[in-house]
Amino acid sequence: MQLFFQEKIESPLTHLDEEESRHLVKVLRKKQGDQIRLTNGKGMVFDCVILEANPKKTNLKVLNSSEIPEDKFHIHLAIAPTKSPDRMEWMVEKITEIGFHELTLLETMNSERGFLKTDRLNKKIISACKQSLKYRIPVLNQTKKLTALFKNKEFEGFQKFIAYVDQDHESHLFDVAVPEGKYLILIGPEGDFDPKEIKEAIESGFLPVSLGKSRLRTETAGLASVQMFQVLNR
Repeated sequence: MQLFFQEKIESPLTHLDEEESRHLVKVLRKKQGDQIRLTNGKGMVFDCVILEANPKKTNLKVLNSSEIPEDKFHIHLAIAPTKSPDRMEWMVEKITEIGFHELTLLETMNSERGFLKTDRLNKKIISACKQSLKYRIPVLNQTKKLTALFKNKEFEGFQKFIAYVDQDHESHLFDVAVPEGKYLILIGPEGDFDPKEIKEAIESGFLPVSLGKSRLRTETAGLASVQMFQVLNR
């Protein structure tokens, strides 16, 4: 069943906003009496029937609702944006399909890009959630300085990792991460983290990890780390 997103859903009568209504009526050709499924992006699922299929505002009746349990783990990816926004948007789409919980964009000493339009990334996330039938929309944070994460008490109790280019890494991420944990992993820019940043991260409790033998692009490293956490918690 096609999944639609509406942030505020009331029962027993609700509606779709113009963007979702236009897609439902003009693209999918849905009509009065058809059933669809909604989510508020916070784990709630609503099965509805269309009362009025209008491309500006589609009116619905809620038939039933349920809540999807939260994952027993939490993946927080903190990554430096790529110079090309297209590559970052591709990564965000794919990690949403795979499944993650929170994303923070990093400003580092070697960052290639200091600003990225988060509204476009949010649209990619919502679209990918609908496509892959995800009922909880991941959190997208504004850009933060890397050093701000080192002493942040918000991450107490997290397993904290930093991945960077180094042939001498003793630990592979998949081998040291513990199932059903809360994870924060740092991924640097194409120029990698500065040695001073790596030193400060390690002193702040981040464990250096390998993502494999290959040298990965930033967006590939982000995708690989999310996939490893998901496989670990399969």
